[in-house]
Amino acid sequence: MNIPLYIVDAFTNKPFSGNPAAVCPLQKWLDDSLLQSIAAENNLSETAFFIPKGDAYHLRWFTPAVEVPLCGHATLASAHVLFNHLGFIREEIVFETMRGELRIRRMDDLLLMNFPARIPQPVDTPEQLIKGLGLQPMEVCESEETFLALFENENIIRAIKPDFPVLEELHNPDIIITAQGNSSDFVSRFFAPQVGVPEDPVTGSAHCTLIPYWSQRLNKDSLRAQQVSERGGELFCENLGERVQIGGNAVTYAVGEIKGLG
Repeated sequence: MNIPLYIVDAFTNKPFSGNPAAVCPLQKWLDDSLLQSIAAENNLSETAFFIPKGDAYHLRWFTPAVEVPLCGHATLASAHVLFNHLGFIREEIVFETMRGELRIRRMDDLLLMNFPARIPQPVDTPEQLIKGLGLQPMEVCESEETFLALFENENIIRAIKPDFPVLEELHNPDIIITAQGNSSDFVSRFFAPQVGVPEDPVTGSAHCTLIPYWSQRLNKDSLRAQQVSERGGELFCENLGERVQIGGNAVTYAVGEIKGLG
């Protein structure tokens, strides 16, 4: 059996920027070990797999090393594939995931994802975080296995050179660094070396934490964000209380097949 394979650049409207994700539509689940091997072979930050489930789809995400409970850019990429390549015509896509239902709708060129909010709480700054980032944050918060470290400005965020082996020793696998933006409401970068993703180019799931944080800090619910990795990406954000809306563009980079598996 051959498996369809799409490579989609998410949170961008042009190739070679944003965050590339692999998307593999399936008719039934394959062994987890095979899914993990495919993700490792693709060697992108995430590979998404989905199967039909009634009027919805069951969606899972794998890094090159592990399955993860939530991924924004590969969800955006999966919706892009359904809308643009697989003939999906309904107004809204429903994905059933480890984090519950995720709903994605299309508005003009944007795909709008409805995700659960993660409210970060202030914590003492771990010495290992300071050492791993090479700089003392102004403030550190924590939400669901994630550290959020606030810095003074965008230039500092761009200049930080993480020590990934040191960051791997933290008890939380995900690290967000953030600051108010020069030309956007806020900027960020995202590191997850424990799960095989030293730096993720654009991270939708990180904005489940960033949107409530910056909405409260800036006293506004509609926010424009930039992730200032080397590839970079743009996100259009809305604070909905217990949920957040994360919008972005996506473009197809490649379409192919994985041969002789399944």
